[in-house]
Amino acid sequence: MFTVEHDFDATVVTLVDEAPGKPRPLREDVTLNAFEDCVTVEQLDPRTEDVQTITLSLQQVRDLAAALNAPEGVYRTAQQP
Repeated sequence: MFTVEHDFDATVVTLVDEAPGKPRPLREDVTLNAFEDCVTVEQLDPRTEDVQTITLSLQQVRDLAAALNAPEGVYRTAQQP
């Protein structure tokens, strides 16, 4: 399951780990914040109760999207201005 919300300066996507019929524990929710110049990925670390954040450039997001459908190998995507 996921939700999409449009805030003032970002689009926020929250991914909820659902596994019907599977035993717990499920993973903590993942929140993606899409800003004008970057995307952050956040997830609560239940061991420390801290939110861990990763920041991706827009080029890294494009590379990730391309990588999801690519076979094993090394690739370089076209640079965006």
